[in-house]
Amino acid sequence: MPAVKPNAIPGLAAAPKVKRRVINRDKLETDIAAVAVRVFAECGYEGTSIAAIADAAGLSKQNLMYYYPTKQALYQRVLDDVLDDWLARMESLADEEHDPHDVLRTYIQAKLRFSREQPWASKVYAMEIISGAQLYGEQIKNRVVPLLRKDIDVFERWIAAGRIAPLNATHLLFMIWAMTQSYADFSAQMALVLERKQLTRQDYDDGEETIVRMVMAAISLPAP
Repeated sequence: MPAVKPNAIPGLAAAPKVKRRVINRDKLETDIAAVAVRVFAECGYEGTSIAAIADAAGLSKQNLMYYYPTKQALYQRVLDDVLDDWLARMESLADEEHDPHDVLRTYIQAKLRFSREQPWASKVYAMEIISGAQLYGEQIKNRVVPLLRKDIDVFERWIAAGRIAPLNATHLLFMIWAMTQSYADFSAQMALVLERKQLTRQDYDDGEETIVRMVMAAISLPAP
């Protein structure tokens, strides 16, 4: 009986190819989502079609639908990516051991960096919220709310320990979200007021300095 060559064993030679196909598929799905986030941000969910996204991605509609069978599936992937990124930056907030001023300063910087680096992602998320979070409300409830409550608990322990001034931690976070996300969601309006085509890095730096000063003043204990 002749010896069986390694490559003749069923499945042995095919394994690397299967792995490469998985890697290539993951990359293509990620690339499609990166294109889709801008189309959704510009046109909204209702105004966006699979055909428009496929055209922007340089694919046929049929090819795109092989990876994302429905527009809602692609929209879900886009918002999943947005939330993953946002929550990764948000996790650094609930660190009770560090100085509250340093923690909040770092958080504001991270949120503004998100607005600067991912403006389309921020706009898609904002549009979903403005529309009543009808397609993504459960995910927000299940993922954002528990982390927010964890952060609020940290703030309340800081207040109880006399490390920051007594304030409503929930609304402080709402204010930080509003101030930082506006640099993505309303950047066009800001650019018009500043008489330029788009916000510059200096505009973001100036915004960061102002927001940090306001928040630091809000949480600082009164002078004895």
